[in-house]
Formats: sequence, C-alpha cells, structure tokens
Amino acid sequence: MQLAPVHTLPARLTSRGVDVLPGVLITAAIALVSTGIGAVIPVLGSAVPAIIIGVLLSLIRPRIMAGREQLNTRIQPGISYSGKFLLQLAVVVLGVQLSIGAIAKVGLESLPIMLTTLTVCLTGAWLLGRMLRTERRLTTLIGVGTGICGASAIAAVAPVVGAASAEIAYAVSTIFLFNILAVLIFPLIGHALAMDPHTFGLFAGTAVNDTSSVVAAAGVFSTAALGYAVVVKLVRTLMIIPISIGLSIYEAKRDAAGQRLTGRRIAKLVPWFLIGFVIVAVVNSSGVIPPAPREFLVRASVFLIAMALAGIGLSTDIPALRRAGWRPLALGGMLWILVTLTSLATIAVTGALGA
Repeated sequence: MQLAPVHTLPARLTSRGVDVLPGVLITAAIALVSTGIGAVIPVLGSAVPAIIIGVLLSLIRPRIMAGREQLNTRIQPGISYSGKFLLQLAVVVLGVQLSIGAIAKVGLESLPIMLTTLTVCLTGAWLLGRMLRTERRLTTLIGVGTGICGASAIAAVAPVVGAASAEIAYAVSTIFLFNILAVLIFPLIGHALAMDPHTFGLFAGTAVNDTSSVVAAAGVFSTAALGYAVVVKLVRTLMIIPISIGLSIYEAKRDAAGQRLTGRRIAKLVPWFLIGFVIVAVVNSSGVIPPAPREFLVRASVFLIAMALAGIGLSTDIPALRRAGWRPLALGGMLWILVTLTSLATIAVTGALGA
C-alpha cells in the first residue's frame, strides 16, 4: 500500500477541506457521544462505543439515504477521510503520552517481558492464523492489537497492511472483548498469586491491551499499582514503530515481486505518521510542552481515534464481518491466553513474581 509522501499532505488537506467537512462533522458528533459514554463507563473508553455506533448506523444508513443520493455523496468523503487520515493523525498525537525519561526508568525491568510476550504473540498469530485459516490482514491486526496496545496498534498498522474497514472493526471488537475479561479476571489472578502493586502493574502493563483497560484492571487491584502499570503500557506502545516498519518492508516485498529493497527504498516505506509519532515523543521528552497543552493533546488523540473509528464503523461492510465467522474471535482468545501466560511466566523467571 502506497502512503502519500509527507510533502503532499498539506495540499491534499487544502484541496479536500470543503469536501470532507460534512462527513467529518458526523464522525465528530459520534465521537462526542462515545466520549460521553466512556466518561460514564470508563472501562469502555471512547473507541469501542464509537465503532459500535458507526457500525449500527451503517446498518440503517441505506434506509436513511434512500432517495438522498446527493447527500450520501456529500458525506462519504468526510467519513472516509476520518477513517484514514484522522486515524494516522491520531497516532502522531499519541506520542505526547511518552517521555524518554519514563522509558529509561522502566525499560530495564519491563523490556524483556514486553519483547517476550510480543514475540510469542506474533509467532502464535502466524501459526494459529494459518491453522484457523483466518485472513492474513485480519490475523495481523488481531496479533498486533493483542501483542502491543489494542486499538492504537490496530490504528497504526491498518494503513500499512491495507486493511479493510470490516477487518479493522472485527479486530477492535475482538480485542475489546478480551480486555473486558482481563479487567474482571486479572485482579483476581494478582491477589491469588500474592502480587505486590509493583508486580501487578508490570503484569497488567504487559498483558492488557488498551490503556483504558490497563487503568481499569490496575485500579481494581490497587491505586498503588496504577501509575506503574500505565507507564509500562505506554513504553509498550513504542513497539508500534519497529513492527510497523517491519510490516511496511514485508508488504513492499509482496508487492514488488522480488525487486531489491535498497536503504533509500526502505526509508521511503516508513509511514509519515510514525515519523511524526517519534518526533512528538522526543519533543514531549524535552519538557517544552506545558502540562495544560499536553493534557489537551492527550485528550485530542483519544478523540481523534474515536472519530476515526466512527468513520470506520460507518464504512463497515457487514456482510464481510459475517463471512469472517468465528475463527478470528477464536484466534483473539487463544492469543489473549498465550500473552497472559507468557507474561506471568516471564515475570516469574525474572524473579519479579512475589517479590
């Protein structure tokens, strides 16, 4: 999949600004509603309600738009724009949640566990996906969503692999289901194994996917576990970068039919939004962003993801979801169990369990 070069983006935004406005306003309205739902039910967050509302509206959209083809034509560009460009922009703004200092502080302890769980998860996704005969792109989305950071990782990888709206919707929904189970089950596991808050924060940060679910699980266990769990989770988000670059190279090899991948060509494969993600993280580490604007940007990234997922939900091909069947859900469940057991085993081997 060819992504637009960075230098072409402003021109595209200027030329399409008027065309995308009606559809963008619709996705923004859905994001506002989903944000309200997430405020009332924190474990849901705003991403899952946004995509569910979008999918539900996509079911009744043909009836609403019957005889209104001109209106449908007007809103579609903005819906597509939200599901693509705003998704990539959200990944860029996510970098404001990370700092080099926090990464260095928790890296030595958590990195071996993160690398182990990610390796096991991606290897398991490849093997189990082949065994279950799930579609390649959907397998990739569920694998990175489980192994890295749920909807954020899916958002970053989807444009790289050229995933369809239905595949993104299925992957996000699958990840969310097992996030809910983690929130309910993980605190019980932590207490049963006599984990201290630090150890449980390490466990939750490396085995739960979305940040909202990490916050919920750690908060249920103890307030003391919460801060460390979130930092571990945010460091884990960095794995988006090497995985996305690797997938870009892999996809290019598939499309290039044996063409030689030079260093210059590989550099061009790095998605612009990942470069932006790193730049924002570095700027945030320098301390030049005051607390108030930083908090605004954090909230903006969450809202942009909700808008993007609303656009994806509105564009979802429901028959394609039905054709996907039970196999991707089974894949998500197996990977969730695999990551959970791997995290616990690695923590035990490194001596953190019961410390």
